[in-house]
Amino acid sequence: MFDLTGKTALVTGATGGIGSAIARALHGQGATVALSGTRAEALEALAGELGERTLVLPCRLDDAAATAALPGAAEAALGSLDILVNNAGINIPQDSVDVTEEAWDAVMNINLKGAFFMAQAVGKVMIAQARGGRIINMTSQTGSVALAKRAAYCASKAGLNLVTKVLAMEWAAHEILVNAVAPTFIETELTREFLADPEFRQYALAKNLLKRFGTPDDVAGAVLYLASPAANMVTGHVLLVDAGWTAH
Repeated sequence: MFDLTGKTALVTGATGGIGSAIARALHGQGATVALSGTRAEALEALAGELGERTLVLPCRLDDAAATAALPGAAEAALGSLDILVNNAGINIPQDSVDVTEEAWDAVMNINLKGAFFMAQAVGKVMIAQARGGRIINMTSQTGSVALAKRAAYCASKAGLNLVTKVLAMEWAAHEILVNAVAPTFIETELTREFLADPEFRQYALAKNLLKRFGTPDDVAGAVLYLASPAANMVTGHVLLVDAGWTAH
């Protein structure tokens, strides 16, 4: 039910802890994976680790022209494009009274605008292929509930949740299933230090029913499900991987 042999996938933000775990999961189930991100050396290292059935395509989601061209380049190189994992994103935590226009725009330009136009470009490719497809947007529990110091981030992820539903409605006739994965706090190399801080740890686990942080593989498992034949009847859904944070 989770076999992706013969499928091709594009993963943005592929060099981060979550992105690389997603790439490994899809590749491990037989998919050919195009790895995209801003750090070419890290992408090459991941491609070297995975071996065959990989392609490196560096791209910044805040570059509109590059975003529009990336899916076509992936299709041309791979022969088709079946899966998009729209994983790239940033966060700039700030008190709301301190948020600058520059910081707000930076978060929105990648998390919402960039993600939408990447999905749009992939959608055009998939519609032209006439063979269906899967688009999986990476959102967050903060798209459903508020967290302090994250006004821009919460707004971007809530917006992407609704974009996910709109695209699912519009593209269902083309058998393009569009869903989102919304994680809680995930322990990666970039987050491990501040998640170890006792004060922040208490905050981050306050509503977490399992009282432990997620791992990149926890998120990758949810993405793999939505990308696979196991989710053939799932579209327009936001799959929360949040240890029960939003359940109460």
